[in-house]
Amino acid sequence: MKRVFKTRYFSRWMRKTELTDRALCSAVAEMVQGLIDADLGGGVVKKRVGLAGRGKRGGARTLIATNKGNRWFFIYGFEKNDRANIADDELEALKDIAEQLLVRTGKQLDEAVHDGSLQEICHDLKIEG
Repeated sequence: MKRVFKTRYFSRWMRKTELTDRALCSAVAEMVQGLIDADLGGGVVKKRVGLAGRGKRGGARTLIATNKGNRWFFIYGFEKNDRANIADDELEALKDIAEQLLVRTGKQLDEAVHDGSLQEICHDLKIEG
């Protein structure tokens, strides 16, 4: 079973954009098929996600912690017009977060959803792969 989450931090950032959970779920479906924009190492990948009226080129960049199998965590996002990329020290911090998220057990993930530090999305979207 694939589990897709977004962190509390990512959710707060997302509220400032036109990004939807459905768009995130579609992005995961694409990544499962191998359509990842960049593998940044340490369990972190980059995926462009389109925003209404701007498409993927002018849209948002999302950074996801993943084992490229059954766990996907949206951990950081930015709009292309706000910044070009992330700094090396930011990437190292994101890799640390990815490592912490990817070792959690199913029970620990359920507890994180219950306490609000993670939000599970894609409940009704079937992701093949």
